Amino acid sequence: MIWNKSRECLSRDEMRSLQGAALSELVERVYYNVPFYREKMQQAGLHPDDIKGMDDLQRLPFTTKQDLRDNYPFGLFATPMSEIIRLHASSGTTGKPTVVGYTRKDLNTWSEVVARTMTCAGIGKKDIIQIAYGYGLFTGGLGIHYGSEKIGAVVIPVSGGNTKRQLQLLQDFGSTAIACTPSYALFLAEAIEEFGMKPEDLHLRVGIFGAEPWTENMRKEIESKLRIKAIDIYGLSEVIGPGVASECMEQNGLHINEDHFIPEIIDPVSLEVLPQGAKGELVFTTVSKEGLPLVRYRTRDLTRLDSSPCACGRTLVRMEKCTGRSDDMLIIRGVNLFPSQIESVLLEMSETKPHYMIIVDRKNNLDSLQVEVEVEEQFFMDKISQLQALRQKIQSNLESALGLSVDVKLVEPKTIQRSEGKAVRVIDNRKIV
Repeated sequence: MIWNKSRECLSRDEMRSLQGAALSELVERVYYNVPFYREKMQQAGLHPDDIKGMDDLQRLPFTTKQDLRDNYPFGLFATPMSEIIRLHASSGTTGKPTVVGYTRKDLNTWSEVVARTMTCAGIGKKDIIQIAYGYGLFTGGLGIHYGSEKIGAVVIPVSGGNTKRQLQLLQDFGSTAIACTPSYALFLAEAIEEFGMKPEDLHLRVGIFGAEPWTENMRKEIESKLRIKAIDIYGLSEVIGPGVASECMEQNGLHINEDHFIPEIIDPVSLEVLPQGAKGELVFTTVSKEGLPLVRYRTRDLTRLDSSPCACGRTLVRMEKCTGRSDDMLIIRGVNLFPSQIESVLLEMSETKPHYMIIVDRKNNLDSLQVEVEVEEQFFMDKISQLQALRQKIQSNLESALGLSVDVKLVEPKTIQRSEGKAVRVIDNRKIV
């Protein structure tokens, strides 16, 4: 197992000192090598000599995803292309993709932080890990791949999709760990039942899940159906990919590899830095990256930080499981709403399946919210009055939690389209021109 105690168990003062020195070096590097950052700093009246340590971090300008798109494809690279040996890109939902370049040192760093993730999840040399994240420009597959090889685990690079084959390999190869999105883990659990298999037919004991927000209730669902330990991991292509943060076996927040990625929490409106423990938008500064270093990158993910000691022995600051994003928040009739709130309510109910679709529309200048919910097949065999009672129960629970009127539509199992990647949970027809 890879556990870098010299970095993962530093005191807060030691970590801050290490980060401060790395920050000063980063600022000098981007100032002289990236015209974008040099111009931003000059506009703010800053010179690299002004950044002497962590106390000066808040003086630096933010970087956004739009900045990466505006400088597409290689405008924010801090090294010549002759030193870049790998390119990745995020697919995105609008606009151009964000391109990430890695030097050889960057790839070594990436393997190291993903190896820490594996170790956090209790995965080691004796494990067989099936990687069901997509390979290619998406960072998930290859990121987990090289980190898993670094710890000496047996790697099955099956990539995403082809569920029947996934199940065959899980059974025949004796995979003890799996890496995929949490929604696909639930899809696999359904498929196991559909193909006449049982969880005990497999050797799985742990899964590392990321790439989309998921709730504690969804974790319970996965652990119950697959009979595994479900570990939350976090990463962004722009920052490095998977390996930015991971839960340990305590499942009490995700340890951020803050010797490489300095985190901050800001108010997404005022952009002011919030005190530790306050909930806000997560910002990262990548102090060790060479190819595409980022200064105060706004992730749009909402969370809070906790530097209290963890029972696992690591002293790395922990981030709370992300509950949503500042840019996918729905505002419906003046009420702020995140899809995860709806998911949490539905997964608390035994009658519903863990699959749903949120449809937002505007009728007569008034926003409407409809939630399609899959329910157990048995309910469609009951009397209409019983089905109506169930619909009213779900509607009441949702309206109580959200403070909004909700139109609930019950649909049969397998009706809502499944995803083998990131689950699509929201259709907002208000945005259709």
